[in-house]
Amino acid sequence: MEKHHVARIKCSDRKGLIAAIAAVLYRHDLNIVAMKEFVDISSETFFTRLEFAGTMNPEQLTEDLASVLPGDAVVNIIPRRKKKIVIMVTKEYHCLGDLLVRHYFGELHAEILAVIGNHPILEAFTHTFRIPFHHVSHEGRSQGQFEAAMLTILDSYSPDFIILAKFMRILSPSFVSRYPERIINIHHSFLPAFVGASPYKQAFERGVKLIGATAHVVNNDLDEGPIITQKIIPVQHDDDLRDMVEAGHEIEKSVLADALKMILEDRVFVSGNKTIIFS
Repeated sequence: MEKHHVARIKCSDRKGLIAAIAAVLYRHDLNIVAMKEFVDISSETFFTRLEFAGTMNPEQLTEDLASVLPGDAVVNIIPRRKKKIVIMVTKEYHCLGDLLVRHYFGELHAEILAVIGNHPILEAFTHTFRIPFHHVSHEGRSQGQFEAAMLTILDSYSPDFIILAKFMRILSPSFVSRYPERIINIHHSFLPAFVGASPYKQAFERGVKLIGATAHVVNNDLDEGPIITQKIIPVQHDDDLRDMVEAGHEIEKSVLADALKMILEDRVFVSGNKTIIFS
């Protein structure tokens, strides 16, 4: 059985792009299995994700595709493999636990290389799954020193993505720039409502009837990065703050898992402060 590979293309829009792409794959004796495309009319930008089967030379295929596309084309040929991820945490276990269980049973479709925590609380739990845990304390360190210590560890693993599974520290622009569009965060609120700390407390005090969670790509604006997915659930007038927090934990796990599935399958394009997602 031939392996399926993924191609992602982003470029200025013009007539004939789909035909040109298909012709190149035909010349390479590759069979298109699935193809979806979208044109952002406001920016006149073309996006496509396609799966294809056959034996290929990635460098030559990338070059030939670029030759028939506009000069600003970004072409990525992605052989099918498990992505490598590092998870960053603070004290809360629910999102980390969900990811570790999925990884243990082969449902995550990624390789968890390590967990980094700014508190040691989750170290023993992580080791239960035979995953390395690195404790990097933020106490007694400047933000620059703290982030430099984390980057040393991250660089040793060379992850495809960094997952913030309730990592409760703000990352600097210089840190984010090291992994552009490759840091994914779960926020315990239906953004843009209740940004920052203690969103459930904010929601409880406001008397909301719906609470939610948001998974987004991290950028330099706190909790304002491009949104990947969101979900909401209703709350009742007699739910107390603890009820809301417990319900929120369940939806956070679900939202993060859904977002990671799309990210790991190369279905998410970032376009400005938005995402284009091919289901």
